[in-house]
Amino acid sequence: MAYFKLPVGVRDKISQESARLDRAEAILHEKFTKSGFCSVRAAGLEYYDTFSKIGSSIAQTKMFKMTDKDGNLIVLRPDMTLACARIAATKLRQDRAKLCYFSDIYDFSAGGNSEREVAQAGVEIFGEQGAFVDAYAVAFAAECLRAIGVDDFIIDVGHVGFYKGILEGSGLSEEAAEEIRGYINAKDSVNTEIALKKYGASKRAQAALLALPSLFGGVSVLQAAEKLTENPLAIESLRHLQKVYGYLKEMGAEQFVSFDLGTVKSLSYYSGMVFTGLAEGVGAAVLSGGRYDGLCAQFGKDLSAVGFAIGLDRALRAQSQKNEREKKEPARIAVVCGSGGEQEGYALYQKLLAEGKNCELIGDEKSFSDAFAYSEVYLATGKGVEKRC
Repeated sequence: MAYFKLPVGVRDKISQESARLDRAEAILHEKFTKSGFCSVRAAGLEYYDTFSKIGSSIAQTKMFKMTDKDGNLIVLRPDMTLACARIAATKLRQDRAKLCYFSDIYDFSAGGNSEREVAQAGVEIFGEQGAFVDAYAVAFAAECLRAIGVDDFIIDVGHVGFYKGILEGSGLSEEAAEEIRGYINAKDSVNTEIALKKYGASKRAQAALLALPSLFGGVSVLQAAEKLTENPLAIESLRHLQKVYGYLKEMGAEQFVSFDLGTVKSLSYYSGMVFTGLAEGVGAAVLSGGRYDGLCAQFGKDLSAVGFAIGLDRALRAQSQKNEREKKEPARIAVVCGSGGEQEGYALYQKLLAEGKNCELIGDEKSFSDAFAYSEVYLATGKGVEKRC
């Protein structure tokens, strides 16, 4: 076995890709900070029980597990929203907080083209409720994608309450409802219908649930969905989304939004509105978020919460090619130190940096060969400093 190779599902990021990631993180960090979010850095290792003994969407098969020195089972951080909820509930004194983060999460079960180490940037808003806050979360997510150069995207918005409402009186057990939720979320109408009949769902519930995958598009979808049910929770969820849409129009963000009531995320994790960002040229979501009001309470403090996470690698793959072509790299200067010119070369290097220029110090004249990579090249020798190009 070649031990210098990496495990399946992880990779190094070097050169231009690493630089693009740095730029995106810098842009988002400034945006988060200016918008009132405070940065947190969650621990990379957590106890397995943190995720196994609460209502969590993290399956144990997704977690990298290992045994600590004291025999307790610990895991590599599988989710940042759970980590932020734990921090907000156990470490912060105030009942309202806006947190942001840049962090990797780890998915043991990822295979194929999926990555097991995922770079994320995200925000979480604790202690604020209502349609306006939900709309702001969606609008801010759109702003963040645009800020890092993702132009061709749409954010699909749904509500887990609509699905929960339809389930009331359906005759389905929690286990059956979760299985069917997975089929609906995957737009698998065949297995949805088979499971509904297998578990004996009521006729009205069957009709409504089978219609979910087709309920996507503009705001008119919400009116169409009202005809499928009279359940109060389902109707209330649709009215909430209508309010969210009204605020999104006022924010000028409605152009980035569509509705998808067939997006039914984990019922043990999310409590209300959910949303997913999809971008041209990327075969998976670049952004995911929603409301999870019951999560902090499981860590001992009842706080409402809404937030989202951007998958940075996917988002960068979706960056506008036009923007990338037009983006000019800052001019780079090289100061090459030859024998006897080290002191003068270093002094010039420091001077150029102080002037705000991008400058690289090259301490071995013999190793320098790529002058075309720089806008200016200076050679310092015992005879002084000479500009070569």
